[in-house]
Amino acid sequence: MLTASDLTFAYPRAKDRAVERVSLSVGTGESVALLGPNGSGKTTLLKLLAGALQPSHGVVTLEGRSIRDWSRRDVARRIAFVPQETFAPFDFSVLDIVLMGRFPHLGAFALEGPADLAIAREALAATSTDAFEHRTFSTLSGGEKQRVVIASALAQSPTLMLLDEPTASLDVGHQFDVQVLLGGLNRRGVTMVVSTHDLNFAAALCQHLVLLRNGRVIASGPTSHVLTADNVRALYDVEADVRLHERTGRLTVTPVGRA
Repeated sequence: MLTASDLTFAYPRAKDRAVERVSLSVGTGESVALLGPNGSGKTTLLKLLAGALQPSHGVVTLEGRSIRDWSRRDVARRIAFVPQETFAPFDFSVLDIVLMGRFPHLGAFALEGPADLAIAREALAATSTDAFEHRTFSTLSGGEKQRVVIASALAQSPTLMLLDEPTASLDVGHQFDVQVLLGGLNRRGVTMVVSTHDLNFAAALCQHLVLLRNGRVIASGPTSHVLTADNVRALYDVEADVRLHERTGRLTVTPVGRA
């Protein structure tokens, strides 16, 4: 569905490349986590995958075509990007925020119709934010805002969601809510690439991992093969216990000290 081949990108006046010779493939219905320390290139890679940045070398392919050959509107109909933080410049209602996800499907100067409203409300229901429909976005908690932003992305009717640290700054309860929400969406067929610092969140949600350090891939593959104590040490310079959790049946990571 989406592939990146040998991507390289550097920001102007930056000393080092943000992403260097990164390749990955995301199949339909898969969920992939990008893991790495601060400054490892995760957000830059997501923006390259979305077509928001152009690589100096390499190519991103969507459905068999270079993403450069797609119009921005057609890309937005297929790929929804969920940033780490969202600020509404005006005091929009929750429903207005979600309806913004319908923009790629509207013609020039067209307004949302009954079908768009129905899709927006379906997205609100899917994220359990329908009770907030008439509230202003600014009155919501951090976890509620994140679910509304995900609802807006769902309203785009995308086949792929790119999410940049969707649980950052959320408490444990809201982190779990977002994990359950995204897991449910993935099981319903939504393909996902998720940037995160949370190894346990990635292990619970994603079938595949891509480990980035200094803009390069140091390991990638199925979660059960990639999430190892050796790879955690190589990625973060941290010694960790990586074990199968008895109740959940998932790998869990417990840091125990600096390497």
